[in-house]
Order: sequence, then C-alpha cells, then structure tokens
Amino acid sequence: MRAQTSFRSRIVVSPSPSRPISVGIIANPASGRDIRRLTSRASVFPNAEKASMIVRAIAGLEAAGVEHVLLMPDKGSISGLVYRALGLDGRSTEGRRVRFIDMTVSESIDDTLHATEAMCAAGVSAIIVLGGDGTHRAVAKRCGQVPLLALSTGTNNAFPEMREATVAGLAAGLIATGAVPAAAGLRRNKLLRVRCDDRDDIALVDACFTGHEYVGSRAVWDSALVEELFVTFAAADGIGLSAIAGQLEPVTRAAAHGLHVRCAPTGDTPRRVHAAIAPGLVAEVGVRDYAHLSPHEPVVLTGRSGTIALDGEREIEFHTGSRIEISLDPNGPQTIDVAATLTHAAQHRLLRHYAGGAA
Repeated sequence: MRAQTSFRSRIVVSPSPSRPISVGIIANPASGRDIRRLTSRASVFPNAEKASMIVRAIAGLEAAGVEHVLLMPDKGSISGLVYRALGLDGRSTEGRRVRFIDMTVSESIDDTLHATEAMCAAGVSAIIVLGGDGTHRAVAKRCGQVPLLALSTGTNNAFPEMREATVAGLAAGLIATGAVPAAAGLRRNKLLRVRCDDRDDIALVDACFTGHEYVGSRAVWDSALVEELFVTFAAADGIGLSAIAGQLEPVTRAAAHGLHVRCAPTGDTPRRVHAAIAPGLVAEVGVRDYAHLSPHEPVVLTGRSGTIALDGEREIEFHTGSRIEISLDPNGPQTIDVAATLTHAAQHRLLRHYAGGAA
C-alpha cells in the first residue's frame, strides 16, 4: 500500500480564466441593531466579529483560487478593522487582491444597493453577504443572476444561515472558480413581488400587512396588529413572522408554492398558534384561515389604511382605496448551498491533494 503524505497547506482548484476571478463581500454595519434589541432582548452582533468574518471568508476564497475580493466600505466600524487585520494602509487599493469599492458612504441602505451594483458591474462571480433578512433583500434587488452566499449577522434571520465564514468563503470560491458547477452548488429561491399602487418591491421570506398606521420603527413586534401574511417558505423551527405559517403548515424553500395566512384577533377565532416572531418573543396569533400561494397567481387586497412589512420591516404605507397585489415568483436570487458545494467537492476529490502523488 502506498504511504500517504500530508495535505498541502494551500489548495488551488480553479481553472485559468481569461480574466481574474473576483468575489464581492457586503457586510452591513447596522445589521442586528434594530428596536428588537429593546423590545425582545435580541442579541447584538458586534461589528468586530463581522470584520473578523470577512477576514476568515477571504482566507477561504483565496484557498479556492479567487484572485480578487471587492469589499463594501463603511465609515470605519468594519472597514477600519479589516484594513488593520489584512495589513493594508490608507493609500488607494486599486489593483490589489483585496480592495474596497470607491463609493460615497451614506450609512443607509443605499450603500448596500450601490455596492451590489458596483460589484456586479465589475464582474464578480459571487457575493458573500453578512446581514439579516433586510440586508439580503436589498442585495437581491440588484444582484441579478450573480449568486449570493447568505451569512446571518442580523436580528431576525430566516433567509441567511449561521455558518463559519472560513467554510463559507471556501464554498463561494469553489462556485466562483467553476470548480463546482452551478447545477451542483446553487439553489434558486422564491420571492414575493409586492405592488401597492405605483410602487413595486420584493420580499425574500415574508410580506405582512399590519394595522400600524406608519412605518415608524419598522420592526413588527406586536402580533395583534398582524392581518395578512404571505411567505415564500416557512420552517417549523424558524423565527420571525414566517414562523406563524411554519406552525400551520411548514413549507420548504424547494417547494413550488408559498403560503397565505389570514390572521385575526385571538378573541375572534378559535384557531391560534404560538410562534417565535422575534428573538425572546413568543406570541399567540389568531388565524382565520390559510391557503397555498401558487406561483404567478396574484392575490389582490384592498382595505383600510396600514403598513406592509417586507421581511420583517415595515416599508410601505397604504391607505383606503389603495390597490395591492401580491404574487409568488419562483425565479428569485440564486444562493450558494454550502453543504451541497462541499459535498460535491469531497465526492469529486477537488480538495484531496497530496504532496507526494495522486489522491
């Protein structure tokens, strides 16, 4: 039997493309800092850990053969830590393997939108996103067909996953370089298309109609004001508003349909569920009825004034006479399935290299 020698410390599995392979990283410095930290004692995700995650993700990307990494800048809460950790100086990073996009920083959702557009224009093969459901929704609005690797650093996190960033970076790199084919490592996600009068928007997980008169603090934490709920998927062990649907009929991400739930005050209906609608907050929610939401079959709503929350945050105010239309689109953003990607890599021996001979 041939003796096996130790693994190499650096594995490069990418082909040699005509142009350098690049991946973008977007980290929202405000994720995990909304009102739910006060109303439900949600955890705080420090920006120092987000910076550390970026550095670890870059290690995974480089090991997989990614040559350039583009980062979204901020006013120093994350970018300053990354600069120091990577040994960068304050001079221009143009042409370097890791650089921040040259853009105006407003410390608003516009930063995420502009950074996504700039990364896609630069030809990135994937974007790693650090944030909650709201951050991922913003990236999904602008990413087109560029696949996302969704990492959870927010308050309510139904869409992204909790993953070690090093492993996530390795998986993103394997997809970006083409070492793992898209058919093996990518997953197509559903989304909700929401039209209210002349405004169009999307939600990746849920769209909720509430009795709140104003957008206000955005987060929905009073279940008594939830009136209609639409979800793309709903896990029985999930958290957030989609957990209401998950206790009625779990719907997987791969299922062709979504769910439409009509809620009611608990005193008006005998059907009730208990659901974790926010960290530390389990609410009793009255349910009038629910039904499957089929793709491309719009539901039209009219009624009194209120607000529409998209992925847990109130975004749209509507009024009596407003025409609202909700539809399920099965052709939402693509995301990188970390487990499937690395399983494919193992099965095809992509990372099984030996210093002294064939694997």
